[in-house]
Amino acid sequence: MFKDKTILITGGTGSFGNAVLKRFLDTDIKEIRIFSRDEKKQDDMRKKYKSDKIKFFRKCKRYIKRKKCNV
Repeated sequence: MFKDKTILITGGTGSFGNAVLKRFLDTDIKEIRIFSRDEKKQDDMRKKYKSDKIKFFRKCKRYIKRKKCNV
């Protein structure tokens, strides 16, 4: 069903996001995108999972106000 697909997990560093990530990590999903405000938790997850399949994106106030954000 999700073979070679990309999924986005919003709030990905929270408890629900972590549970969803663990569920999908060992599947044939092409890419898992984690969207979260918490840069520290994203870094912790990056170190914990060490997977090229996971990409991290972060929300910032500048993006909302000016349509720009350095991620």
